[in-house]
Amino acid sequence: MAKKQATKKTSKSILTNNSVDFLHKYLNNPSPTGFESEGQKLWLNYIKPYIDDFFVDNYGTAVGVINPKAEFKVVIEAHADEISWFVHYITNDGFIYLRRNGGSDHMIAPSKRVNIHTDKGIVKAIFGWPAIHVRDAAKEEPPSLKNIFLDCGCSTKKEVEALGIHVGCVVTYEDEFMVLNNKYYVGRALDNRIGGFMIAEVARLLKESKTKLPFGLYITNSVQEEVGLRGAEMITQTIKPNVAIITDVCHDTQSPMMNKISSGDLSCGNGPVLTYGPAVQNNLLKLVIDAATKSKIPFQRAAASRATGTDTDAFAYSVGGVPSALISLPLRYMHTTVESVHKDDVENVIKLILQSLKAIKNNHDFKYIKK
Repeated sequence: MAKKQATKKTSKSILTNNSVDFLHKYLNNPSPTGFESEGQKLWLNYIKPYIDDFFVDNYGTAVGVINPKAEFKVVIEAHADEISWFVHYITNDGFIYLRRNGGSDHMIAPSKRVNIHTDKGIVKAIFGWPAIHVRDAAKEEPPSLKNIFLDCGCSTKKEVEALGIHVGCVVTYEDEFMVLNNKYYVGRALDNRIGGFMIAEVARLLKESKTKLPFGLYITNSVQEEVGLRGAEMITQTIKPNVAIITDVCHDTQSPMMNKISSGDLSCGNGPVLTYGPAVQNNLLKLVIDAATKSKIPFQRAAASRATGTDTDAFAYSVGGVPSALISLPLRYMHTTVESVHKDDVENVIKLILQSLKAIKNNHDFKYIKK
């Protein structure tokens, strides 16, 4: 009797073609810290069919609301901004030196193509670098803020300024979204516009499944995380939430040169990462873990020393203390133009946020000590 061949079960994706189209457009759109508004418009236009209301604060944080009249408020949050550069100094012979806007990595800059954002539109430029033939290996300098520069094809400062470039213009990398081996989403600024995408998908799935939540849900896409959690600090004072679930990225530690002793043992493809730390409210974390277990969603664990370094810290330590939890997406090559996340992890983060919301009750009491 012939053996029956085993067939691998493949689960149906929760993402639609429209979802993936939005992801492409959203990741390719520049949203540098402090200049996020165009990306926020794209994001709001996508989620509007799935929410009851929305508002935007003075610095551009966008919030979609479901059940706006409910007194008990739950936030799901990501940050919208990407690292970038500022024009800092234009030499008399037309070269441009920069300052960081967020944690931009000087080591990856040489030979990169960039967009300089001006009032006249985008100006193309490149990070120049001396050829290998003329560098002295014995005295070779690594890239640093002192020696990386932009060349926009001009030979004088006046010519540069005629293009609309001035001190303070923001500069972003040109690199765009791609899919690697049909497994990984790759591009710049997945940290953390992929988070904005995931919380938008939660809103879509709630609407399409006709799920009724017993509380107000505030789908929050914060600005200025990369310079100190500033957008989250502002918006938490506006919303005054009762609970917050934050999503951001964390380091995959499986690729070469990563140190698991200092950074933990975390892997793309093995599920969302749940963080333990002072800012994370343990009863809320237990609810998230229980939701993952019941729904058979794989997850990993990480520990944070003092602070998580994410918007979780801003929400947790605001308005008298907001029970907060962090659901992270493992990512390779953070703060480069080839940030990479596994497609399965993206879907599992969406599922875990959704199942966690379903487990939260109206007026849910997360206090450790009750009367």
